[in-house]
Amino acid sequence: MKSLLLIAVAAALVNNVVLSQFLGLCAFLGVSKKVKTALGMGAAVIFVITAASFITGLLYKFIMVPLKITYLNTIVFILVIAALVQFVEMVVKKYSPALYKALGVYLPLITTNCAVLGVALLNVQNSYSILQGVVYGLGTAIGFTIAIVILAGIREKIEDNDISPALQGMPIVLVTAGLMAIAFSGFAGLL
Repeated sequence: MKSLLLIAVAAALVNNVVLSQFLGLCAFLGVSKKVKTALGMGAAVIFVITAASFITGLLYKFIMVPLKITYLNTIVFILVIAALVQFVEMVVKKYSPALYKALGVYLPLITTNCAVLGVALLNVQNSYSILQGVVYGLGTAIGFTIAIVILAGIREKIEDNDISPALQGMPIVLVTAGLMAIAFSGFAGLL
């Protein structure tokens, strides 16, 4: 139990997928304008990464390794992720049309979000069991959600401030993200 907690905390805070590994920046920067939208994206990413970790772990351990086709893991993992994202997209479109519209093109882009594929590949690379892989995926997704919601909150507050014209728009967002990365590096001594 202790090792699972360490995996989750390390994935969420110490090795935050966005702020220390710089994976998934497209959605991080594109959907972080409003906290509500960021929470919706975070929930979608939590579901997709956690489910992808479980399904790819099962496929890898029980099908790909016995058949000695592990060289196909990237292709298989992308197909699993694409199917999961299509499922999430259909559910969000049906039950929350406003969120679907707010997420726009970024919802289907979860398929190509390198953080999702990165987690599946890192589970294999780190030789995690299926349970460890799911915990790592959940921790990573929670870390992504924490980062995107914090950035969205800061961006909402920045809108009301006077900012130099040279820094308005994406430049101040990148500066903010950089400062967040520095702040999160303080968690390195946690474990």
